[in-house]
Amino acid sequence: MTNAVIVFLKNLTLGKVKTRLAATVGDQKALEIYGQLVAHTLKQVSQSGQIALLYFSDDLHSDLPQCDQQFALRLQRGSDLGERMSNAFKDVFETSARKVLIIGTDCPGLNASIIKEAFDALDAHDIVIGPATDGGYYLLGMRNFQGFIFEDIPWSTSEVLELTLETCARHSLTYCLLKELSDIDDENDLDMWNSMQKDDQTGEL
Repeated sequence: MTNAVIVFLKNLTLGKVKTRLAATVGDQKALEIYGQLVAHTLKQVSQSGQIALLYFSDDLHSDLPQCDQQFALRLQRGSDLGERMSNAFKDVFETSARKVLIIGTDCPGLNASIIKEAFDALDAHDIVIGPATDGGYYLLGMRNFQGFIFEDIPWSTSEVLELTLETCARHSLTYCLLKELSDIDDENDLDMWNSMQKDDQTGEL
């Protein structure tokens, strides 16, 4: 294995996904939208041609949208998001991967070209990051395991990206930033995305 994409996703369970979005659109609609986001993400990973490993939040399950590629299924391990991501990177690097990315399933703007760009960036940089408009990131990649990247980060806050870049600088790691994209976390995010896609009906959620 040379390149690998880790995909972090939640099990598609009614009432347990997109809870901020569900607060205004309802659990069923939120589940449908999350299913569309998962399907989009898996399609883009498939089109990138890279090996992918799906890390589920709760249990291994085949409740996935139809896709052209068979994915390895694994379970997230750790007490918080940082520990879970760190463990996943460590696992995958131990399988002889040389470049590893991690992505979530909340970003409809993510595509196969961005995934390829991220891997290319790791030819010249230690770290690659896809910034999210909320101050976090939708993608992070590295060419050697750097577990400290995930330590002392207040997850789900607007400080995630800033503090991650400070950690890179403190450890003399070079990094590349990709284009900024938006996650879909609440109804406002959804409305903004659909407004941007109004000329392309297939892109709406």
